[in-house]
Amino acid sequence: MKRRIFSIFLMLAVMLTLMSPLTAYADGDGNIDHGGGGMGEGTGECYWNPGDEGVRVTVIRARDHAVVSTPLDFTNRHPSNIQSHFGKVCKISYTNGRNLSPSIQTYTYINPAQTIPKIISSGSGQSSIEVIKKYFCSEYVLMRIAELTGFNYNTLIDGDYKILLEPIAYMTFNGVRIAVTATEAALYDQQLGGGLRSKMVSLSHKNLPLAMFLETPDLGYPAWSGSTTKAASDGDIISSLGLGIVRFSEAEPPKVSTHNYTYHVNTEVITSITVSGGQSDPDRPVTVQFSIGGRTYTVGNVYYPDGDSQLAWVRWTTPATPQAMTIHVSVTGGGRTSEGTITANIVDLSGKDPPNPVADDRNDSYSRPNVPSNPQIASASWSVWRPKWHANWIWQSDWNWCSDGKGGGHWRDDGHWVDRGWWDFDYNSYSASLSASMSITPDAKVPTASGKTMKSGYGINEMVSTGISTNQSSAVTGAQTAVTYFPEFQYQTYWRLLDRTGSGYNARFEFAKNRYSTYNRRTHFTPIWMPDGSYTPYTYLEDCWTPAGMLSMNLTDSVTISGNLWSDWHIAPVRP
Repeated sequence: MKRRIFSIFLMLAVMLTLMSPLTAYADGDGNIDHGGGGMGEGTGECYWNPGDEGVRVTVIRARDHAVVSTPLDFTNRHPSNIQSHFGKVCKISYTNGRNLSPSIQTYTYINPAQTIPKIISSGSGQSSIEVIKKYFCSEYVLMRIAELTGFNYNTLIDGDYKILLEPIAYMTFNGVRIAVTATEAALYDQQLGGGLRSKMVSLSHKNLPLAMFLETPDLGYPAWSGSTTKAASDGDIISSLGLGIVRFSEAEPPKVSTHNYTYHVNTEVITSITVSGGQSDPDRPVTVQFSIGGRTYTVGNVYYPDGDSQLAWVRWTTPATPQAMTIHVSVTGGGRTSEGTITANIVDLSGKDPPNPVADDRNDSYSRPNVPSNPQIASASWSVWRPKWHANWIWQSDWNWCSDGKGGGHWRDDGHWVDRGWWDFDYNSYSASLSASMSITPDAKVPTASGKTMKSGYGINEMVSTGISTNQSSAVTGAQTAVTYFPEFQYQTYWRLLDRTGSGYNARFEFAKNRYSTYNRRTHFTPIWMPDGSYTPYTYLEDCWTPAGMLSMNLTDSVTISGNLWSDWHIAPVRP
């Protein structure tokens, strides 16, 4: 998401209050607060009520400072009684030579669904620069501005445009309700020869223009370095005060970190990536899309703290035929998109069954090989960030004068509680572990087997039992593939892809039925030439997928060879 830099200094409260840690700069002026007159040389026909305010919003093109939208006036009030205003004109237009001119059009305004924070400080309460920044830099408000000004949101925030903000006051001057920005008030005062300043100085030349000014020069306006406690001149207001700017810089887009996979055909797998860059919370969520084999999988609400990262994954089933697949990954957050690719090599382990053994097979040069060991990962862990709102309720004062109609009255705080909280993140850890056992036994059809001792040339059976333990079952598959290799082939060349005879987290695997078996048994025939001693098949158990990768195990078991099947045969002549 773009880094939104809000170049505003806000005049702090004119009355020190214990409800906020912010420093107060200006003295209060009760005439402004309660609307009873007495501002400078004013009368009861010149007054302003705290909260009678708004903000003029204009989109400006950054490269040439051109005004590219009709200004919009946002307010929490319903100022339908405005009798005089100067149209929808922004400060830049006046700077470029536009004359101040009364408008005959009805004053129009917008009441945003999300309440605008207090803008103009006064004796009845102070505004908060942090709250104002958060409001006008929020994605919700910026999207609303884009909608109302006819801009595409991503275009508005791509760095080519800036948003000019100007505080507005709705005041009664000489008995007439008027709407003015700080710049318009200064221009109007010049036309009146100081008439506005003489009656409304605390508002028109102090609180209103000092509500916003720039921290750093921008759009041709300087940073304000003058007093923040005294009324400003018309010239200073026109040149330097009564404006704030929301500007956009090229933010760091979300980053996607990928790696390639080797999968087996017709297997349920998990493909994961790591997302980082910026921050993702419910106010600025990240969405990940995986495009796999013509289908799009969407993973929404990917959250992580600033400076951290998060795994995002998708669970899918590979095709039934071997192939190389390109998985396209798109990560979107804060109006920015990053892309990545994953190569998935889909392979088929079937079709490598050993050839039919025959009675006169020989292998006089055989030497017993070492049992292989493939990468084994029996456990994995990963984590998921979960955002949690940290409430921070602060009382926002709004003091108003309540007249008793007899020249007296009292102050009343019509404020409300404001939640100025933030997002915290819980780090939820998950894990998975794989356990398995392998058993090799002589086939039940071996006539002379004794326990795990048998003669060569006969068949063996195999059983692999597995177990999965996890605290996030939706993110873990059971073991799905077991491949057995044999010493007579130096644990190479030929192997048997075991049948999965039980699925899920307690999957079981056995030899497939042997087409060379007279009885169609699930068996593997040992070679008749196998020397006496230990006969040890090796099984690699795999395809137990988690977001952190694949779990796998090396398994072995043995039978003992003693003699060969020829010793079970006796040949003699038939008696006549």
